Amino acid sequence: MTKVEKTITVNAPAETIYNYVGKPENLPEFWPSLVEVMDVQSLPNGGNSNRWAYKMAGIRLEGTSEDTERVPNERIVSKTKGGVESTQTWGFQPEAGGTKVTFVVEYTVPIPVLGKIAEAIIVKMNDREGDMLLANLKTRMEE
Repeated sequence: MTKVEKTITVNAPAETIYNYVGKPENLPEFWPSLVEVMDVQSLPNGGNSNRWAYKMAGIRLEGTSEDTERVPNERIVSKTKGGVESTQTWGFQPEAGGTKVTFVVEYTVPIPVLGKIAEAIIVKMNDREGDMLLANLKTRMEE
């Protein structure tokens, strides 16, 4: 498993960011390689499940996502299956008039799809994408 952990401070309330990030339909607006989110369903835990399409190194991967944990205004944990197996954790912590947003993703590079040689390149690209994802979220929330 590869792990990416990124943090940024956003000048918006935790509740606002939590509610925005918690709607899967919003994710493609700020997640660079997330092509689309489809078939969103509400779950009894207050979270959602959905299908998604993601582009990794120019290859379209598809799968499903399900929120496994929701703590209002504090944390969202989702598990993905399919083209990429991952656990994604969003954390929201009030901080100095804004919110410290943490994004952690632990994932397995789909080596049969992309090849062993591409793995190191993919890991580096995904690390940079984590920075872009949070920068895009910050811009969206501070507009």
